[in-house]
Order: sequence, then C-alpha cells, then structure tokens
Amino acid sequence: MQRGSIDTIHQRVQVTYDYPVHFTDDVFSADNPIVRELCRASVGRTSAKVLTVIDGGLTSVFPELVSQVETYFADERTTATLVQAPILVVGGEAIKNDHAAVTQIHEAIEGHGIDRHSYVIAIGGGALLDMVGYAAATAHRGVRLIRIPTTVLSQDDSGVGVKNSVNLFGKKNFLGTFAPPYAVVNDMQLLTRLPDREWVGGISEAVKVSLLKDADFFAYIEEHAADLVARDVETMRWIVYRSAQLHLNHIATSGDAFEFGSSRPLDFGHWSAHKLEQISNYRWRHGEAVSIGIAVDSTYAYLGGMLPEADWKRIIQVFQALNLPIFAEELQSVRAPDGTLAVLAGLNEFREHLGGQLTIMLLHGIANGFEVHEMDEARIIESIELLRGLQDAQNHNEEERHGRQRREQLSPVSATAD
Repeated sequence: MQRGSIDTIHQRVQVTYDYPVHFTDDVFSADNPIVRELCRASVGRTSAKVLTVIDGGLTSVFPELVSQVETYFADERTTATLVQAPILVVGGEAIKNDHAAVTQIHEAIEGHGIDRHSYVIAIGGGALLDMVGYAAATAHRGVRLIRIPTTVLSQDDSGVGVKNSVNLFGKKNFLGTFAPPYAVVNDMQLLTRLPDREWVGGISEAVKVSLLKDADFFAYIEEHAADLVARDVETMRWIVYRSAQLHLNHIATSGDAFEFGSSRPLDFGHWSAHKLEQISNYRWRHGEAVSIGIAVDSTYAYLGGMLPEADWKRIIQVFQALNLPIFAEELQSVRAPDGTLAVLAGLNEFREHLGGQLTIMLLHGIANGFEVHEMDEARIIESIELLRGLQDAQNHNEEERHGRQRREQLSPVSATAD
C-alpha cells in the first residue's frame, strides 16, 4: 500500500451455535438429571450460580413448582447453587410491556454476580421467555440462558428458537436480540394442567409450520384434531416434537437465521396476528391471533385464485375442529384515525420491523408457499367479511347443538311397566 493511501479490510466472522432441545417428563424430579447436567460448574469452579425466574401464573396450577425447584438444587448431586429464591413475575403479554421487569432481572444478575459462566433459568410461557431472554442477552453481552417452556406455543415454536424481545411504542418485539439459548428443556408434564384455551392455542403454530413445510404433518393434525381437543397427551407429545423440529430445521437451514433479509416465512399469518393482539388490548392470545391471521391470509389467497378451494376449506376446517377462532370482531370494529381498518396498519408495521420491501408468505397449496410483496386491501377486507360469515355460521351451529343437548337433559325419561 502506498504511503497516504487507504485500503479496505474485508472481515468475515463465522460463528456456529449449538444448543440442545431436550424432551422429557418431570424436569425437576430428583431423578431427572437433565438440568443438573446442564448447570455443571465451569472448569476451575466448584459450583455454578443459578438465577431462576418463574411465571407466577404457574403457581395456581403447579403450587408445588417453586418448592420443587428449590429442592432440586438443594440435592447433593447438583453442583449448581440457587443465588436466591425463584423470582416470580406476571406472565402473558403484559410482561413484555413492563420494562420494570427487565430492570428487575438485570438488578438480580448484577447483585448476585451472575456472569457468563453462570445460568439464568426461565420457566414460563413464550412472553416470559422473551422478556427474560432479552434481559439475559443484554447483561454482560449475554449470560447463559436455559429455557423451560410451559405452554404448547412456547414448546413447539417460540421457546426453541433464537429470538428474545419486549414491546415498545405499542409494537410487538420492538426491542430484541438474536441470542440462542444455552439449552431448552421441554417438559410434557408442565402442559398437562394447562387450561383448554392454552392447550389448543399453541397448536396454531404447529398448523402454521405444517402448512409451510410438511403436508403429512398437516394431515396428521387433521386426523387427530379430536384427540387434541380431548387432551390426549401422546398425540400432543408428537405435535410438539414435530413442530419444534420443523421450526429448528428452518432456523438452521434457511440461510437467514438472524433475519437480515426481508423474508420471514415462519411468520405466515403474523402480520395481522400481531396487530390484532395490540388493537384488542391482548384479549386474543398469540396462538388464537395466529389462527385468525392464517385464516385471513389463506382466504385472501383463495379469493385471489392462488389457493385451491379444497385446500382453503381444509385449513379453515382444521382450525374449527381444534376450537380455534378464524375471525375476531376487532378486525372490523377497530378503526384508525383516518377511518381505515386498524388491522391494515399491520402491513406497514410488518415491513418496518424487517426493513426493505413488504414480504408476505401465502399458499399455493398445503406445504406449497410463495411470497408476495404487496397486498390488495380491498381483498383483505373481503376476506375478513367472508370469515365473519363462516364464524357466525359455526357459532349458530354450536348454539343449536348445545340447545339440543339441554333439551335432551331436561326431557322426562319414559319407562314401560311390566
């Protein structure tokens, strides 16, 4: 290089992330070694520090959980030490809007000297895992995070991936990081006491990934919808495993694990789902909003002649069979200041979140997706209206069925005397 000239250094950094996703039962049973093995002390240390954060809502259905965690780490076979009693925080989307919760975790990490050879264990649903993951990823540029998801939604999708986030400015996931966990532990027994709404809600993400990646998996969900509604544990075990496997495979092989581009296929149906959550003040939970969002985009593709009617009907019918919604009143009732449907703002917010051009995943068929870069608002509105009619018809049929059942229960029992 000549004196006074300036050259360019081209730097390439290749980083490989490797983390296990375990599937087990009774994770904090004394005889279950998984967490004990994960929390081994680093070389040169006799014990590892562990900070635990638990979704407080779990204590109503798992009142023994806190004591189980404390007893597990008190076991002489465990070389890790709890630095304090588990921190209990409110779960659900509200926790991602409460930035004081992030500060609370940061203060505990700093106060107990949790460093990059220590562990933060987050036990809860997807929103709690997002919040704690964000706190852990931004402390010391990242401390070891072990996720223990406790909902179907977080075990089959959000809890096994590489993203962490909180909300800001009324927008989902405005602040966040791409930081893979140290490990994930899916415990099927933690799902068995979920309310029905949470049990079926998370299946929407399994439906989503099957529609994108695996027609046979979609057919399996169709065939076993009644078993899932009836809370068959072994059927759910396979749903969670296969869905997690497909999500993880996409992250590993898509070539864009950290979403530098404008394409985000696994967010099929999410542009309206995220906006629906916000405009309904989170009355609709994420899994329910996703089923509605997929219904909207599938109907849009059907009305545009892109998706065959038979495939569209299968998609709508599988959500109905799973007792998942396909329509929300807020899609039509909530308006922006200019009078347009508020949900339509989700298109620009979706584009803005990634940058670049708008990119929406649609379907040509089951497991046959394609991307578009613009959406016809008139057809979106038509799709919403069609779904409203289908939902109204389903509600009417349900009312008639319940009415027949009540009449049968109240009718006198006849008997013939000998």
